[in-house]
Amino acid sequence: MQSTFALLLLVASTLAAPAASDCTGTISSMGDVDAAVKCTTVNINSFTVPAGQGLTLNLLDATTVNLNGDLKFGNVSWAGPLFTVSGKSITFNGNGHTLDGGGPFYWDGLGGNGGVVKPAPMIKIKISGTYKNVRVLNSPARVYSVSNPAPLTMTGLTIDNSFGDLPNSKSGGIAAGHNTDGFDASTHDLTISNSVIMNQDDCLAINKGTNIAFTGNTCSGGHGISVGSIDSDATVNNITISNNKIINNDQALRIKTKSAATGSTVSGITYSGNTGTGIKKFGVIIDQSYPDTLGTPGTGVKLSGVNFIGTTNTISVVSGAKRVAVNCGSGSCTGSWNWASLKVTGGSAGPITNFNGITGFTQ
Repeated sequence: MQSTFALLLLVASTLAAPAASDCTGTISSMGDVDAAVKCTTVNINSFTVPAGQGLTLNLLDATTVNLNGDLKFGNVSWAGPLFTVSGKSITFNGNGHTLDGGGPFYWDGLGGNGGVVKPAPMIKIKISGTYKNVRVLNSPARVYSVSNPAPLTMTGLTIDNSFGDLPNSKSGGIAAGHNTDGFDASTHDLTISNSVIMNQDDCLAINKGTNIAFTGNTCSGGHGISVGSIDSDATVNNITISNNKIINNDQALRIKTKSAATGSTVSGITYSGNTGTGIKKFGVIIDQSYPDTLGTPGTGVKLSGVNFIGTTNTISVVSGAKRVAVNCGSGSCTGSWNWASLKVTGGSAGPITNFNGITGFTQ
């Protein structure tokens, strides 16, 4: 009888014991990572990731990550990335803390075009769920590469590469920061909202994907909000760009497709309630001649359903800039595009080539 009772107690205690993952892991150094990611709560304290190493978090499903201090990354010339986080149904709370990429060590005005090899992207986001309240300071080059496995919301983020606007001893008198794209997205079911991006390249670049929303963000100093550049065999559909502020960028809103691309489609691009001020080159540019600007356009990307609807998109360009330019390949821009909710002032009218399907708008 005693042995039977003892066995029952053992079984009961085993059933009541928490799973190994129902624990809190703490990361205060690289040596803590392997044990910490076996828990579904992970707390990250302030420390410096050694130069030439990347912090990689392969998380269990439904993990909550709390960034409880600032992270710095040691500086050495290498390809990166500096930080990678992956998993499903993740809640990542940055709590306003900073990921410092040490950009001035790398910046030479060349970005990815030569010079010092730079960690790019700085951060790979491969989670579904929520990623919020993180500040990135001085990325070496491109900041976020996003490839979420299921719906993801990124919100309340700050990217501050504003120091890269200044020249340094390596940049030959031009801005030291270069190719500092805020978000590169080749994905589906992504929302980026209520964030501030100060950089020297695209605020957002969508290279392929569907069901992407970019809303309520502020883009300062870069190249604007871009769909593209679109390469071969890419599909882009159901993109919403709404209620963003674009300040002192080269372009406000841009679609760019590679002239040599084939077999690609871009459709269902909706702009609503965006404002642009101090725009230096083009208020709106749709160009199928990338990497040239308003060069000979290709015909291998079919572009349709580009609409400015809802709340008026209001853009002001500087003297010498073009208000709107559209450069389509022969027969590659199709359908009727409703541009009734677009108002662009300043500068001068740009060319519209190989397309007369825009309605509700005059330059």
